[in-house]
Amino acid sequence: MNRFLNYLPLHFVVLCILGICFQFFTQFWTFNFFDTLFLIAFLSLLFLIIKHRILRTFTSFVLFFFLGVASVCIHDYRNQDTFFEPYLEENSIVILQIHKVLKSGNYNYKYEAKVVKVDDKKTTGKLLLNIKKDTTSKRLNVDELLLLKPVLKEVIPPLNPHQFNYKSYLATQGIYHQFFVEYNQISRLNSDGITFFGRSAKLITFIQESLQKYNFKKNELAVINALILGQRQEISSELITNYQKAGAIHILAVSGLHIGIILLFISFLLTPLERIKYGKFLKTLCIIFLLWVFAFIAGLSASVVRAVTMFTFVAIGMFFGRKNRIEFSLISSMFFLLLMRPMFLFDVGFQLSYLAVFGIVYLQPKIYSLWKPLFSFLDFFWKLCSVSIAAQIAVLPLSIYYFHQFPGLFLVSNLVIIPFLGIILIGGVLLIFLSIVNLLPQCMADFYGTIISFMNAFVSWISHQEVFLFTEVTMSFTSMLCCYLFLFFGFYFLFVKSFKSCLCFLSVVLLCQIIFLLELNEKKLKKEFIIFHKSHSSVIGYRNGEQLFLQKDLNKGQLQKQSFMRTYQTSENISDVHLVDFKNYIQFANKDILLIDHLGIYKNIGVKNPIIVLQHSPKINLQRLINTVHPSKIIADGSNYKREVLRWENSCLKNNIPFYNTAKKGAFILRE
Repeated sequence: MNRFLNYLPLHFVVLCILGICFQFFTQFWTFNFFDTLFLIAFLSLLFLIIKHRILRTFTSFVLFFFLGVASVCIHDYRNQDTFFEPYLEENSIVILQIHKVLKSGNYNYKYEAKVVKVDDKKTTGKLLLNIKKDTTSKRLNVDELLLLKPVLKEVIPPLNPHQFNYKSYLATQGIYHQFFVEYNQISRLNSDGITFFGRSAKLITFIQESLQKYNFKKNELAVINALILGQRQEISSELITNYQKAGAIHILAVSGLHIGIILLFISFLLTPLERIKYGKFLKTLCIIFLLWVFAFIAGLSASVVRAVTMFTFVAIGMFFGRKNRIEFSLISSMFFLLLMRPMFLFDVGFQLSYLAVFGIVYLQPKIYSLWKPLFSFLDFFWKLCSVSIAAQIAVLPLSIYYFHQFPGLFLVSNLVIIPFLGIILIGGVLLIFLSIVNLLPQCMADFYGTIISFMNAFVSWISHQEVFLFTEVTMSFTSMLCCYLFLFFGFYFLFVKSFKSCLCFLSVVLLCQIIFLLELNEKKLKKEFIIFHKSHSSVIGYRNGEQLFLQKDLNKGQLQKQSFMRTYQTSENISDVHLVDFKNYIQFANKDILLIDHLGIYKNIGVKNPIIVLQHSPKINLQRLINTVHPSKIIADGSNYKREVLRWENSCLKNNIPFYNTAKKGAFILRE
């Protein structure tokens, strides 16, 4: 461990991560590219000139911190003079190039597109392209050029608390705007050339067409596309849910597990090369080349590129044969990836992949050492168990933080699937090759499809063991960090028996207890009045500690189906929900709140400067209401007609009264 902690790239990675986070969340560095480059060059020169050890170390830390800052600035299109937004006018003609085909929504085909030109100006930047589904619309391909007159729209942030922030997620992908168009509003242009991504997409399409000849079932073909080709667009939501509940969702995403298996297989096949002169070097080159060939076949997605980059460094470490090669290779690959693609840091897949691998590297040997089986077959299964347990322990707090659930039968599902995953992967590659050259026997395709169907059926059975699935588990970011401290120092104390390790572990336990009690006390004392946003409906609540009192026009069954309500209850640790009728009036935090529904009836009960909540488009004279009760604020929830909301907003603007529209600003929350 000490050797690892003294490994310099680890320090560089930590400083780089701090720089990336600081710049992404604060945007404190606003200088242009050349100023940034000058600062990096100046710090590098200082590092070379300074001989004083402490000053030299400090300079190196500052240098790598600003390398993280610089990487964010450089990769942020908004900092470039050619960013498309300033050049976009009302009647601008835009040329887009399809960069990535995304999973379709219920009403739109979705694409990640690059803005090539705005009018006659060459531009940079990416956006989300939404093309309405209809009888005339066709799926577009990567690298296609489109000409259109779009209306630029901001990506809508979450309108209710604790909902998935799609706007923030797209920002980590360098996307800040979106277009909504119909298919007949675009013109398809001839492309001048094909990019590397386009060639990969064409190859994938060709492979998919070749596989369709062999009568695979829908779910079989979807899993093959995900496992081998990295294409998850066609996987049904039901199948994804089953794999999530079974703790085997990582199987469907080409990641470090898949690439690691392929590396081991290739390394085994190329072992005879080591017998010739420079054979080890040649073997390493072949491994790296074949890994990137697989990445090309798998569509060069972010997860595939990350995994192949990681194991490229591992292959290089194997060539040099140095001690701790895996640990050092992982750190080096992380440093390289974050410099090239700093937004990877905020990708859940990136975080889970590296945590899982580090867990296997450090925890698996310790867990495996706890038991020494007498029989070889037991030893084999215990190794698999220890690997799965180590990986799951490493990702457990982060998984709960993001997904609010824990699959209790993950060990069973992984013990069954992972031993056969290598066969499935290698068999899949062979299957694809034979299908391309039209030499794939139907019996072989049927056998492979049967294996995939068996795996899907087994996962489905595991997922339906609801008693072992722990859902609606909430964890704050602070609690997650405390959990990792607890795990780290817990294992440190378990395997290093000393006064120091005991003291550290007890200190962490005390810290975790303090954090837990503070958060629990905060939730129990928390009081808030909240107007949720729900289109065509009104949902208003009063939260008192762990209880939520709701007035709504949805029945209980409809309310339980609403994801925003389930998310809020889980995240805020709400144990009881009660349906109430506020009778058009509620007092909260010394403020009077009048609720005016479609009847338009309100009583002048002597309130002064109340907050007015308008529901279901009440037929009222707003000016008369303003003159009568002199409201301090007027709120319109999602149940109102848009034209009425616009009229009310204009009236409030004339009367200098704050107006709050939940359709634009999200849920209104008033805290005590």
